[in-house]
Amino acid sequence: MSFAPDQRRTVFLLALCQGLLLTNTVILMAVNALTGYMLADNKILATLPAMTYVIGSAISAMPAASFMRRRGRRRGFMTGSLLAMLGAVICAVAVMARSFWGLCLGTFFIGCYNATGGFYRFAAADAVTGPDKARAISLVLAGGIVGGLIGPESSKLTKDWLAVTYAGTYLSLVAFAIVAMVVQSRLKLPALGIDTSDEPARPLGEIARQPKFIVAALSAALGYGVMNLLMVATPLAMNFCGHPFKEGVFVLEWHVVGMFAPSFFTGNLIKRFGALQIIIVGCLLNFVTLGIDLSGTTVAHFWFGLFVLGVGWNFMFIGGTALLTETYRPSEKTRVQGFNDMLVFGTMAVSSSSAGVLVNARGWEIVNYTAAPFIAIALIAALWLAIRSRRSDAGA
Repeated sequence: MSFAPDQRRTVFLLALCQGLLLTNTVILMAVNALTGYMLADNKILATLPAMTYVIGSAISAMPAASFMRRRGRRRGFMTGSLLAMLGAVICAVAVMARSFWGLCLGTFFIGCYNATGGFYRFAAADAVTGPDKARAISLVLAGGIVGGLIGPESSKLTKDWLAVTYAGTYLSLVAFAIVAMVVQSRLKLPALGIDTSDEPARPLGEIARQPKFIVAALSAALGYGVMNLLMVATPLAMNFCGHPFKEGVFVLEWHVVGMFAPSFFTGNLIKRFGALQIIIVGCLLNFVTLGIDLSGTTVAHFWFGLFVLGVGWNFMFIGGTALLTETYRPSEKTRVQGFNDMLVFGTMAVSSSSAGVLVNARGWEIVNYTAAPFIAIALIAALWLAIRSRRSDAGA
């Protein structure tokens, strides 16, 4: 089943927005921990700017959902871009002034932009009907591969633009946010008022107790949390191993390719095999990543490990998002979507704060061992629901 012309246009524009959002994210991935390490008196706090970025996302998720319900998704997306510009300017000024806490404030505001951008995939799901929802979500996330190509190269080009290293990199984020706002202004999305034709909205607690919701949220949150833990720690670990900045950028570039290139076919895989099976494969790929990471610390090990991690995240996150769309009624969607993303970003905040402490105090191996039980939890939950669903189908 192919998309109608208006659906195709919407999915394409949302994919462009996703690409610009991930350009922003990848640039921050490349420089946040290193800038934090440069500015922090206590080096254990090096990844705090990465954590405040995620905290901004977590705190903003529910308010962003509420704002979009009242004022529309397009206005919410554009407001996020304005916050990104504000945050980027604060970061650039803070780096020039050698202010670690100013940098944390700026990344907090950029995190608010990330929260609004998290709804691109849900806007895509709303734009289509039936079994093509997973495909629409997948194709929008595929736009992130643009960030994997542009972000690392931009960070290398802008690293020494200004007198203080990395200040120009943060300032360049303003330009990407402006382009994002132009694309967002072209979106034609339906209003998100209360759907009176649907059954009444249930309490959030009742929705969250559904087995499907639990597994969907665990898959998205733990998949993102583990990915973020290893990704944030990688630039520092590579630096400690004596690998130059350009090699770290190369590794992150291929990590993002692994995260988003599979999106061109993940939706079709979900349509054929089901979301749970794809989530299970994603968990297994994450275990493969840990095996690679623990086998050595050459550039090749970091590169291949993070590439496989990206593919595993793709399967867990898109699978979890597709499963989530089966848990709510139209009248409940913005609250449930916002709550789900709050859980995702909250988990990422914990992993971001842990990454710096673990890699500085305990080393790269401990970072990987720490990730293992969380992957196991997501895998066990998905297997449990798959067995439960199969028995239910057999009984029916």
